[in-house]
Amino acid sequence: MMTAVNTEQSPASTPQPRAAADQSAGLNARINSSTPNSLRKQSRSTIWLPIGFGLLFLVIWQLKGFHKLFRLELYQLPIPSAIVRAIHSNGDLLWNYSLYTGAEMIGGCLIGSAIGLLAAIATSFIPQAGKGAITLVAALNAVPIVALAPVMNNWFGDGVASKMAIVAIMTMATMAVSAYKGLRSVEPAYLELMHAYAAGRLTIFFKLRLRLALPAIFTALKINMATGIIGAIVGEFFISSRGLGFLLSDQIKLGNMPIAWSCIVIAAVLGIALYYLIQLIERIAIPWHAARRKPQ
Repeated sequence: MMTAVNTEQSPASTPQPRAAADQSAGLNARINSSTPNSLRKQSRSTIWLPIGFGLLFLVIWQLKGFHKLFRLELYQLPIPSAIVRAIHSNGDLLWNYSLYTGAEMIGGCLIGSAIGLLAAIATSFIPQAGKGAITLVAALNAVPIVALAPVMNNWFGDGVASKMAIVAIMTMATMAVSAYKGLRSVEPAYLELMHAYAAGRLTIFFKLRLRLALPAIFTALKINMATGIIGAIVGEFFISSRGLGFLLSDQIKLGNMPIAWSCIVIAAVLGIALYYLIQLIERIAIPWHAARRKPQ
């Protein structure tokens, strides 16, 4: 007589898989619940720590802490409240001069970045001569701006053109080097795939190289916008009748330091604002970039 086989599992054999499943589910639940909280805490610290440090810096400055530390007088370093009063009292003049200097900086940055990008594109098609050409372009950064400004003023006069030329020369090398590196930093597997589909050089450039170089191009633009203000202001030091650099130099000679420091503060704010403007455009233009992805 055949004995019936009991196909039901014994109770002792079931707890282990169930315990493992329950443990895994609990772990996933804890991870999912803690990840948003950690991200929120990280974002809050990223925002509030710089703001807190900046406010602490201004409070110490307002209470003349730096004056005592470095043995400075008020005519050497005005306190923030005096700078704010100077900006309020000379608002129209500072606004007009800020627009003038901003036009020089933005125009020069765009021209210099365009020339640098074209140079990088041209040299990327000729790898044998590309590195040497980019090295020559990068050598322009070694030219002192103090020596460059009088030459540009002599060539283009004392108007906007000479200051834009100074900024263009300052920003061209940064864009050329960064864009060239981005255009040439393509994984061989991608190139092999494009060649397998019989893609031409122009197709590879527009569909692959230029797309992958966009993060490097935007990085160069952010650097240029943040540093181009230096070229515009230094250019106005020598021969100019308008602009923040002209006003800064003139007020230093007169000993009117609150207005001079107002020019410095406005120039810094202008550079930071343009930096974040390029960053916003970058987020819209290349949302696929790894730096733009949110953690899962």
